[in-house]
Amino acid sequence: MAVLTEEQAMLRDMASEWVRDRAPVTAARAAARSEQRYDPALWAEMAGMGWCGVLVPEAHGGADFGCVGFGIVQEELGRTLVASPLLSTALIGASAIRLGGSAEQQANWLPRIAAGEVVVALAVEEETPDAGTAAMLTAGSEGWRLDGRKTPVLDALAADLLIVSARDEDGSLRLVTVDAAAEGVGISPLDRLDGRDAATIDFAGVPVDRAAALDGGAELLEHLLDRGRAALAAEMMGTAAQAFETTLDYLKTRVQFGQLIGSFQALQHRAVAMQAELIMTRSAVEAALAAIDAGAEDASMLVSLAKALAGDTLRLIAREMVQMHGGIGMTEEHDAGLYFKRAAVTDATWGHAGFHRNRYARLAGY
Repeated sequence: MAVLTEEQAMLRDMASEWVRDRAPVTAARAAARSEQRYDPALWAEMAGMGWCGVLVPEAHGGADFGCVGFGIVQEELGRTLVASPLLSTALIGASAIRLGGSAEQQANWLPRIAAGEVVVALAVEEETPDAGTAAMLTAGSEGWRLDGRKTPVLDALAADLLIVSARDEDGSLRLVTVDAAAEGVGISPLDRLDGRDAATIDFAGVPVDRAAALDGGAELLEHLLDRGRAALAAEMMGTAAQAFETTLDYLKTRVQFGQLIGSFQALQHRAVAMQAELIMTRSAVEAALAAIDAGAEDASMLVSLAKALAGDTLRLIAREMVQMHGGIGMTEEHDAGLYFKRAAVTDATWGHAGFHRNRYARLAGY
């Protein structure tokens, strides 16, 4: 596996210890029942440890550790299903402003993102994704009017700043920043399988200044989605690793028919198969994150490979976790159900495994 720098190893150890001590799975259960769908106190602690600034340049108060560094944190958070707006804010939000924002936008937003003072949400998906982007920016005397609906928007309930995709008067795709509290913005909560923060956002004649547009349009959006997919794959890898380790511990302690069930050859074979999938997934995820940091030409292809493998692996291990725990794995009180639900949601987010297999083939020239 990847050889970490001293700083990256310290970041991993810090994240692992914090997750273990401050954010067990019980915290995820509590967050899913709360109004915010995450714990603001834990979010403040993440910001205090500098995680919100992992991708922010040092000149704006960040650490500039790159996507590999961010993936290290995401993997540890995935282990205990930590709910937070870190991915939406510190990865996608910071990347959007850093890569597409003006000097003024960067000076305004990046220090606040690094400090954990704002939450950012990417509003890109729509009810009929196959029809393309329907949200429109209509030219006015002093800028645009934004109309349309976006759903689901992750972390929208907590968001202060929205990054919205829409077509302008020429039909070109643009990304614009919108104040979540602006007049004409309507946010309606969605109930998700995993209990995380998500909403439908309606934009009705929302005034948007032309200075709020980010440079890059469709190319920037695809780059942001690839960063999000790679980081989410890292989180999924952490979730799968923890589900596997929990199941393995159960195989070593559960006695049936007078024997440890881990001594049954059929279950041993299934455990080895899970471990093999985890190893392949880790290799793909690390390659994708490193390719993004390096600006490699095949980064998008490696991202789709990582997201497809992570989706398949997590869903496999989540199913096996439920099955190998037997009856108790089907209960609401056991953690297996939480991992199973999270597997379904993360696989579907920003393209499921089938979508990314097709995308990989297309990018590879098939």
